[in-house]
Amino acid sequence: MTELKKTNHTFTDGSIFGAIFRMGMPSLLGFAAANIYDIVDMFWLAKLGVNQPAALTLFFAVYWVISSANMVAGTGSTSMISQYYGRNDHDMTETAIKETFLLKSMLAILFGVVGLIIQRFALRLLGAEGEVLEMAVDYGTVQYIMMVFPFCAFTVYTSFRSIGNPKWAMILQMTGIALNIILDPVLIFGWWIFPEMGIVGAAWASIIGYAFSVLGGLFLLYSGKLNVKLHIFGKIKVGFSNMMKIMLIGLPAGLSSFSFTISRSIIMGFVAAYGTSVVAAFGIGNRVAAFGIMAVVGLGLGVSALIGQTLGSEKTERAYSTGNRAILFSMLIMTIFGLFVFFGADFLMNLFFDESAGGAREAVHAAGVLFLKISALAFPFIGAVITIEMVFSGAGKNVPPMVMNVIANWIIEIPLIIILTQVVDMQELGVWIAMTLSGFMGAVVYYTYYRRKSWLYHRVKSTHEVPA
Repeated sequence: MTELKKTNHTFTDGSIFGAIFRMGMPSLLGFAAANIYDIVDMFWLAKLGVNQPAALTLFFAVYWVISSANMVAGTGSTSMISQYYGRNDHDMTETAIKETFLLKSMLAILFGVVGLIIQRFALRLLGAEGEVLEMAVDYGTVQYIMMVFPFCAFTVYTSFRSIGNPKWAMILQMTGIALNIILDPVLIFGWWIFPEMGIVGAAWASIIGYAFSVLGGLFLLYSGKLNVKLHIFGKIKVGFSNMMKIMLIGLPAGLSSFSFTISRSIIMGFVAAYGTSVVAAFGIGNRVAAFGIMAVVGLGLGVSALIGQTLGSEKTERAYSTGNRAILFSMLIMTIFGLFVFFGADFLMNLFFDESAGGAREAVHAAGVLFLKISALAFPFIGAVITIEMVFSGAGKNVPPMVMNVIANWIIEIPLIIILTQVVDMQELGVWIAMTLSGFMGAVVYYTYYRRKSWLYHRVKSTHEVPA
């Protein structure tokens, strides 16, 4: 182990709730803002018609499968960076951050090419055709070519949280999002000196925002303004073997993400069978629901880094108390958000398609309200599941969440959808009910394993470390 530096700015002492708040709230606000952008994005595209929201919904059903590699590297890097920082080893922390950036860049190039090659075929499998298919391909082409920016942007946010600088992560994320929001209508509708680009403009607005976060993040990391400073030539050389270690740590989380996104694609196939209006409603409803869900993901990412730092400091009982309080906090947040969505579903859908709209837009509104009301019932349990996953991630123990994710998606959710849609013939209502029930049952499975506490004694090691 390399020579220790000065004492870290960590959150492993004092009030546990205070530590959760200071580490988690900046991430929560950042990810909540990201979903404001997603909602604004869908809002502007909905002004062009029903096909644009449907195209975006189908694109992301494919994109999240292809980008699962980002989850692999990101999850592995969180536990490694945060635990090294918790041990007060700045040299190893710096090297792990550099290795993560390099690894993410290589993965983005590889999987961006894969996305370009298979996107049309994959979209057709989901039922995309005609104008909707072409729009999804146009949007996807920009996203896949420029995939390095979203991949590395999340490395910026992850590394900042892991070294105890969550506020800077929030500032960069929210500034990039604000840039997205400003550019969205400008590029979609061709305001000022810019050409009218339609759905492609939305893709470029997103990429420009991510690029800002990456460049700003690298500047801060090399400037010495953060708790850990990067150098062009560090004391420990970047190693490909350690990149593979990061991948191995995060591989179960990546497989879990891949399994989840494949299951979402299959669910999208069921949804698409009921027409473009239902697909558009599903996409808009998911954007609304994701506002709360991703806020809890943001909180969980802050908690994940906090768990890593706490375990790196060998404070196991504090780590367990931190996990317990974070779970309760996330459930409280999602309960409040669920009540808002349940009672405000009609209002929320009217933001996209008002009551005076007829035809397909009226059908989208009705389907979206039903989806929001039913899915809101599962929000507290989804909050618990997300936070438990993040606790395991901070510990670097990612196999149990992978197994539990497979159980929730493939043994509970998909069979329920088949029964309710094909046997009981409840149509899209059966999909909404099955997803809600699986959220509740999945939470029971996750919490049962969490209570076993085996994750408290798991540690990660780099290939750079020399055994004593």
